[in-house]
Amino acid sequence: MIKINDTLSIHDDELDERFVRASGPGGQNVNKVETAVQLRFDVRASASLPGDVKARLKTLAGRRMTKDGVLVITAQRFRTQERNRADAVDRLTALVRRAAERPRPRKKTRPSKAAKARRTDAKTKRGVVKRRRAAPKVDD
Repeated sequence: MIKINDTLSIHDDELDERFVRASGPGGQNVNKVETAVQLRFDVRASASLPGDVKARLKTLAGRRMTKDGVLVITAQRFRTQERNRADAVDRLTALVRRAAERPRPRKKTRPSKAAKARRTDAKTKRGVVKRRRAAPKVDD
């Protein structure tokens, strides 16, 4: 059981771990041992997450989410399976925790009368500057 916050947790059976060969440093070990972890979490089929969290998770995940709604996190930062597995779970937890936060609703505001006046004054001043740059008109 992976605890996200006080109300959310993900069951271990909802996660699918696959070990693959990692790129990068590791010497001869990198060609023999599958130390990188691909953690897969089916967001659409998850019973642990409410619908609004799933929607926010989809936008936060970006390219890490497949068309089928499976979140794929690849961890290959470390040289051991255990540390890569812990890194992948930590990254998943952080992502779901961010998705669980409800965004504050935006309050509509209007510019004040003084702000509108400042804006129009600035526009007229700028127009005057541009008019003065023009070549003088020659009268016949």
